[in-house]
Amino acid sequence: MIPRFFNPRHKSLMRGAVLSLFSLGVGLLLSHFPDDHPTPLLIFPILVAIAGTIDHVRCMQREWSFYHGGVLLMIYMDMMVLSMLLFFLLYPYAQWLTTK
Repeated sequence: MIPRFFNPRHKSLMRGAVLSLFSLGVGLLLSHFPDDHPTPLLIFPILVAIAGTIDHVRCMQREWSFYHGGVLLMIYMDMMVLSMLLFFLLYPYAQWLTTK
């Protein structure tokens, strides 16, 4: 029997947050952040962050409540993580194209 946290059939805000923040940490390590080295391996943390975003979207409710507002804040956090990971992926290539 799988614990509820690891079962993808159950909705979980905690699992979505862990996936998103873990992918941000891995993305920071892979890109060597202050130096911004280009690496296509950042695709994998982006896919994990998308999985975390999908998990958060599944937790949305139809009517407004404080829980609904909290889920919206988590989705905004996911969008910020995705934009940072895409920046880490695309910025070194754009910088390389402009120097040639």
